[in-house]
Amino acid sequence: MATPASPTSITTGQACYHCGLPVPPASYYPVIIQDTEQLMCCPGCQAVAMAIVDGGLENFYQFRTASNDRPELSASQRWDIYDLPEVQAEFVIPFDDKLKQANLLLEGISCAACSWLIETHLKKNPAIQSVTVNLSTHRCAVVWDAQYPLSAIFKSLAAIGYLPRPATDDQQQQLIKKENRIALFRIGVAGFGTMQAMMVAVGMYTGATDFWLDFLRWLSMLVATPVVFFSAWPFFQAAWRSVQMRHLVMDVPVALAIGLAYSASVWATVSGTGEVYFESVSMFTLFLLVGRYVELRARHRNRLAFGNLAQLMPLTACCLRVENGCEVEQSMPIKTLKLGDLILVKAGETFPCDGRVLAGESAVVEALLTGESHPVSKKPGDLVIAGTLNNHSPLKVEVTALGAATQLSAIERLATQAADEKPQQVLAADRIARFFIARLLVVCSAVFAFWLWYRPEQALWVTLSVLVVTCPCALALAMPAALSAATANLRKRGFLVARGHVIEALNGINRVIFDKTGTLTKGRFAVEQVSLFSEVDFSRERVLGLAAALEAGSNHPLAAAFRPWQDKYKADDVKQITAAGVEGRIEGETYRLGTAEFAAEFMRDKASLPLPDALHTWLLLANEQIPLAWIALVDEVRPDAAALIQRLKACGIAVELLSGDQSGAVAQLAQHLGIGEYVAGAKPGDKLSHLSQRQAVGDKVLMIGDGINDVPVLAGADVSVAMASASDLAQTRADSVLLNDRLEVIADALEIARRTKGIITQNLRFSLVYNLLALPLAAAGMIPPWLAALGMTASSLIVIFNALRLTK
Repeated sequence: MATPASPTSITTGQACYHCGLPVPPASYYPVIIQDTEQLMCCPGCQAVAMAIVDGGLENFYQFRTASNDRPELSASQRWDIYDLPEVQAEFVIPFDDKLKQANLLLEGISCAACSWLIETHLKKNPAIQSVTVNLSTHRCAVVWDAQYPLSAIFKSLAAIGYLPRPATDDQQQQLIKKENRIALFRIGVAGFGTMQAMMVAVGMYTGATDFWLDFLRWLSMLVATPVVFFSAWPFFQAAWRSVQMRHLVMDVPVALAIGLAYSASVWATVSGTGEVYFESVSMFTLFLLVGRYVELRARHRNRLAFGNLAQLMPLTACCLRVENGCEVEQSMPIKTLKLGDLILVKAGETFPCDGRVLAGESAVVEALLTGESHPVSKKPGDLVIAGTLNNHSPLKVEVTALGAATQLSAIERLATQAADEKPQQVLAADRIARFFIARLLVVCSAVFAFWLWYRPEQALWVTLSVLVVTCPCALALAMPAALSAATANLRKRGFLVARGHVIEALNGINRVIFDKTGTLTKGRFAVEQVSLFSEVDFSRERVLGLAAALEAGSNHPLAAAFRPWQDKYKADDVKQITAAGVEGRIEGETYRLGTAEFAAEFMRDKASLPLPDALHTWLLLANEQIPLAWIALVDEVRPDAAALIQRLKACGIAVELLSGDQSGAVAQLAQHLGIGEYVAGAKPGDKLSHLSQRQAVGDKVLMIGDGINDVPVLAGADVSVAMASASDLAQTRADSVLLNDRLEVIADALEIARRTKGIITQNLRFSLVYNLLALPLAAAGMIPPWLAALGMTASSLIVIFNALRLTK
């Protein structure tokens, strides 16, 4: 859906591009058709046009001979559009034949209890497997039975007052603009009403009598009424929703306070008896709205810092085509690109896809994805990532991944997944806030009863002050605000949090276990030595050619060492055995390349062969009869590995090396980096068993790895980190991903997690102390309603600004 724009943005009499009917002056429903924005008259025409464009059929509009019929969009059909596969393509992820996940944006969320209300309501539907709502981003992820219509889920959300829309980037930006515009409008009305009501109040409280007093009361009511029924309307909406669902949210006491104060003042005005507090009602509403607006801006800021990564993508790409033997540049929408296409990315342009450099040399800025500020050199054969910036010279690139398959999209999905998951701390705070609201209403009833007996004329206003001043907004914001700010800070540094519990769990870590290859080392192996067995008449080049053919289809770091020899032979029936090696047939003969045990058990005599030395990573190449050659590979240690280990030790954290490599190479690296505990030759099952033993004695383990053989141990660790070069499977199973090669960011993450815990503790203490002090003062009649509103707003702002310190 599009958000209506201001009336001045539409030319009077302009025709809908789809159906030809006039576009209403106050509407704005655009669709990009062939690189031009075309306006539609209604959401129905917009949805149909978007489906046509997204299906690659936009040429339809060039060849049609008449305008199309306008689709009739009733209340139910408004949601039925989202059952179309073409419409779902942008925001629905199919898991399998049975389950799908829809990523939605929800309008109308005002507090933490709203997210709980939505989740509880939707989970009553047996077709819905899981629901997660993120308070900071207003995103909702719904996993449901694919046979159940998605439109029914949309209708169910709309029925409880939360309007859903697809969580696409355009929709996200439209929602942000709409929220900001409406919030400022409500604040403007409340501010104007407050000023006028206070001016009138000066006259009432400085001697106005008889006719003039009545006149000023009616005038005060006139200026306060728009404040209550427009500016304060969201509070009433949220409160009414929660009452209908029989679940309390923090807007219930706020709505009660505003409604009761306004109603009592109206009665006093009409009857001519008692006091009026229209200026207090207006001021109270203004303070609340200002607090909510600051919270809104902080949420939007965190969302943008958190990375609306898809907005980095260009709309078009320069595609290279061969016509009449000449290479021709052609600008094309990125949606029309296909795997294997050749594109030209000029200096200063953003890469529209993942690809491999075929020609040219340049430097690429990857800071927005990895946090690395220095440009990275790229030359033929290197990979480039969608969304990064070509800094120096033109590059000719072959397309290897598009759209949702790009690394950029994978990072966005992991980041969104982390934002949608709620840590136990946040869930506990939500429960406390709901418990607090229920008890608050009981306390208010008791306070009202007492003051009704003691001093009836003050009963209502004292009760209103108690309702307002003790509203647990700060308590509910204490943890989500801090976690959001910390996540954004880590993201800037290149540490992508992919699970909601990471920051909370990092505080308990007392042991860090590293994999070796690709983690503590760069994983860029090079062939240093080839040692032929005496009975073999193969040449060095033939041995390396056979090894390269066996490793041609592998993405293991060791395989990259053999790329210079890949075109000499072709291997068939290749089988990769995790943590052991690879087997395949070349020119009718079967070969094995891998560990000494793996290759030796394949040979006829199965003889055990000692390693030539303990200083290198050795691979044995053998056929079914005899061993052929030892191949020594060397790997470069990451430059900041030693510094990271020293920082961890200084924090009292135990460090361990757990590797599947040979004992000599592992021991040498451990000694070089100052790691006292290490295990070599560990298979995936051995690694998981070792991890379980550590956890059994009470250790909280952070595991860092990058290979497929690390997947079980990454999944089993208390917190796991996958390297940027890790396999897709390892990254999806890890709790976080290190997007750059700077290992010291892990120590930064531990420090930020510690700071986050401190900020959360400060926020919770402040919230509790504030409520404990404010409640008896308000109940004693020492805090007027307007001051109660100011206190509640100030407490929320203090919590938010304190949390924002974590972004530094």
